[in-house]
Amino acid sequence: MPDAWQPPESLADYIELDHDRVARRGYAEAVYCEGKSPAQVAAVAAAVAARSASTPTPAATLFTRASPAHAEAVLGVLPDARYDEDAHLLAWPPEPPTPTGGLVVVVAAGTSDLAVAREAYLTATHLGRTSELVVDVGVAGLHRVLARVPLLRSARVVIVAAGMDGALPGVVAGLISAPVIAVPTSVGYGAAFGGLAPLLTMLNACAPGVAVVNIDNGYGAGHLAAQIAAPS
Repeated sequence: MPDAWQPPESLADYIELDHDRVARRGYAEAVYCEGKSPAQVAAVAAAVAARSASTPTPAATLFTRASPAHAEAVLGVLPDARYDEDAHLLAWPPEPPTPTGGLVVVVAAGTSDLAVAREAYLTATHLGRTSELVVDVGVAGLHRVLARVPLLRSARVVIVAAGMDGALPGVVAGLISAPVIAVPTSVGYGAAFGGLAPLLTMLNACAPGVAVVNIDNGYGAGHLAAQIAAPS
């Protein structure tokens, strides 16, 4: 881990990491990159590196909504961080911890929902859960999701990412006993209103046991799933 780079004072002044987050919540603070400059994200990464230098096994720090420019800035400070360009997410340390707890299954209705689904999948994985990703099983071909019922029923919690009409989480919830976390995505034609239509569908699901996170919030879904599937 390089120790030569230091953020200038103009950047360092605003960085105040929540170092107590792991003790208080069980998981490290995530870094939301969108809206931050690459230099600001690099400064945060340097603070993470400095803090972790005294920790034998640092908890996973996730950098979410990271553009390639953000990734380059983080990798300049944490060169072994892992960047998933599809999910717009960096994880450091790069290897997930040994998984504990129950299985998290992440379902993407279509390939267009994959970025959000991968963010949820990688979040749950790096927060210490065994996770599986299932893609392209939307309601336009119900046989596809029905073929995955044995896997879905083996999960402690299922995340479903869907745009368009957003009907898939309710379908899945009607087939399994585990809780379902629904993630509306901003995928669809004009009347989908950038994810508002699937959000309303999911909020009005008639199947019980469906919780809904915000539009495109794969990180929030993955974090909640990791908490639900944690060892008891």
